Amino acid sequence: MTDRLVRYEVADGVATLTLDSPHNRNAISTRLVEQLRQGLADAATDAAVRAVVLTHTGGTFCAGADLSEASAATHSTPEGLAAERTKQMTDLLRAIVELPKPVIGRIDGHVRAGGMGLVGACDLVVAGPESTFALTEVRLGLAASIISLTVIPRLTPRAAGRYFLTGEKFGPREAEAIGLISQAVGDSSEAVRELAATLRACSPQGLAESKKLTTMRMLADFDNYAKVLAEQSAGLFGSEEAIEGMSAFLQKRSPRWAVDS
Repeated sequence: MTDRLVRYEVADGVATLTLDSPHNRNAISTRLVEQLRQGLADAATDAAVRAVVLTHTGGTFCAGADLSEASAATHSTPEGLAAERTKQMTDLLRAIVELPKPVIGRIDGHVRAGGMGLVGACDLVVAGPESTFALTEVRLGLAASIISLTVIPRLTPRAAGRYFLTGEKFGPREAEAIGLISQAVGDSSEAVRELAATLRACSPQGLAESKKLTTMRMLADFDNYAKVLAEQSAGLFGSEEAIEGMSAFLQKRSPRWAVDS
């Protein structure tokens, strides 16, 4: 297995960050976060880069947190592990939102849990017909705590209420209708090429300042709510129900609370 979980390439004024860890469905691990943040930092300082594309290999864009990494951790308490992982995720999402260049998400697969936070952090998102989305935390005894900072502002209130509470799966057309993505498309490659061409015609200063207008309220929510959401996440992570939920997921069985219909 290669040490590179995120590939970084620059061409035609676009930096492409590709999540390349298909063996675990591009799950959010410490190494993946570190490499993704480095790629964002490189793009931010490269004057030739006008926009960033965040995409993936394999049939899953991102499956959320790497639960196997969590189960193998050596922290003395689950809460300690949760605090560390929550900070990593908070800093990553903020880095995407604060990047002074537009970030385009290109999705051609499944998006779950923490992966939804990455989608919400992107400025523009196109999704192909094979894409599916779900906030699955509720089914594991958890809540979409930190990622709510980037997901809830994208959704209609009724859609947020439904999908945060049910964990249901939905497709690209629904994702477009409720505001999670910009466009459901037949060919994500062509859609990204068209968006990149449009952005290359824009002023770098104009892009940076215009992005500030669209993200200032989201960033204010980071300032106001990240601490309390981190505390919620840590508390849930160490709870009996969450331990049962994650164990059931890894063991491919139903959790104790599941009731057959």
